[in-house]
Amino acid sequence: MSNPSATGTRCAACRYLRRRCSHECVLAPYFPSTHPDRFACVHRIFGASNVSRMIQQLPVHQRAAAADSISYEAYWRVRDPVYGTVGIISRLQQEIRARQSELAKIRALIAVHAARAAQAAGRGHFVAEPSTGAVSLLSWDQAAAALLQQQPPPPPSAGFM
Repeated sequence: MSNPSATGTRCAACRYLRRRCSHECVLAPYFPSTHPDRFACVHRIFGASNVSRMIQQLPVHQRAAAADSISYEAYWRVRDPVYGTVGIISRLQQEIRARQSELAKIRALIAVHAARAAQAAGRGHFVAEPSTGAVSLLSWDQAAAALLQQQPPPPPSAGFM
C-alpha cells in the first residue's frame, strides 16, 4: 500500500488525532483517509498508541491482517459493549444448532412418510438411520432379520447353571 503522506493527504489516524502524517507513519497503510470511522472505533476501544505498538511489533506481512482484525473487534465492541464479537459468534452458533435440529426433524418426517408409502404399497419395510437421515428399503425377511439382530439376547435362566 502506498503511504498517504506521499500523495499529500493524511491517513485517518493522523486526521483523527489532528497531527501531521509523516512518511514513517505505521498506521497510514492500514487506516486510509477514506475510512475515518474505522480508525475512530479502533481509537475509542484500544487507543492510538496501543494499536501503533501492536502493529509495529508484527512482521510486515501480518500487519494488514492484524489491522483488519483489530478494527473488526473494535467495531463490534462499539456496537455491543458487553459481548462484542463473542455475541455474534454465540448468536451464529445458536442459529446453527436451530437449523441442525430443524434438519433432523425434517429428515425424520421424510423417513416416516417414506415408510408409510412403502407399507401402503406392500413393497417392503423402510429402515431409517436417525443420525444421517438415510432411508433403506428392505424386504420383509431382511427387516425381520435386522430387528432380531437389534434385540438383546434373553437373559440366562438360573436352572442351567
